[in-house]
Amino acid sequence: MKFIILFFLTFTCYDIVAQIQIQVKTEYLGESSYRKTDGKTYQKVGDAKGSAVIYQADVHIPLSVKLNEKNRPTIWSISGRFAQARLNNRNFDEPIVTDRIMNVGLNLNHLRPLNHKWSIMASIGGGTYMPSTEFSQIRFKNTLGSIGTVFIYHLRSNLDLGVGAAINNSFGYPMLFPALYLNWKMERKYNVEINVLDGLEMCFRYDLNNIFRLNVIGEMNGQTALLEQDGKDKIFSHAYIIGGVRPEIKIGDNIFLNITAGVNAWRPSQMTERTIKSIFKKQQYYFKASPYVATQLKIVL
Repeated sequence: MKFIILFFLTFTCYDIVAQIQIQVKTEYLGESSYRKTDGKTYQKVGDAKGSAVIYQADVHIPLSVKLNEKNRPTIWSISGRFAQARLNNRNFDEPIVTDRIMNVGLNLNHLRPLNHKWSIMASIGGGTYMPSTEFSQIRFKNTLGSIGTVFIYHLRSNLDLGVGAAINNSFGYPMLFPALYLNWKMERKYNVEINVLDGLEMCFRYDLNNIFRLNVIGEMNGQTALLEQDGKDKIFSHAYIIGGVRPEIKIGDNIFLNITAGVNAWRPSQMTERTIKSIFKKQQYYFKASPYVATQLKIVL
């Protein structure tokens, strides 16, 4: 559940870039047993097992880009995301409430320098978080709105740190949360990147030549469904932390193909009430580690 809070906060703070970017990705998380824990003990839940397939598309379109005398950009842009998760669960005594999740979001973003050391990044948007893949079933309870602002300090040429606040209605009413920003890069033949933007991304990269790049990665991602069950507002969360090797091949000037092979280390998946107290709930349900593979096509214009 704590992951879902982070997901909603960082969703308001896309990494704003000055080029059109389109990404299409398919992920497969292999089958593993379903378990529960209270933080001290770990128990298998019967013979329950599950795997997952996730389809995701992201688009980023800059509307206006200007550079100041220090070469720092002022950018207005639009970011959109579509994600669909298909959960293939077996042998559950009580079926998980849904085996389909659809998330669709749209944000208006703004980045501008305040001086040579500080910038401000802001975002406003919203989306639908569905326990179904049918657009006709969208209801007001399935929607979220968010607005956030982060002040970014350019500590070094390759390290940006930021802090701010975000407002969203994750728990059914507007609430203020802290928002964090981290962007660290080492631009050498061996490159390291850490981003806390939309989830968590860590990457150790080696450029073999202008066409082929090898990445060792660690990422956290997930999908969410907002729904009503037994007269109560609830959140069904599906998160996963993965690590692996990701070769990247450059196809032409603007197209990049990524193939990832590795391990899904931890995949919490459960229903909780849409209340603040659910954050502190100790008992958690999750799928054990399993194989992970993914393909991604990225176009930069």
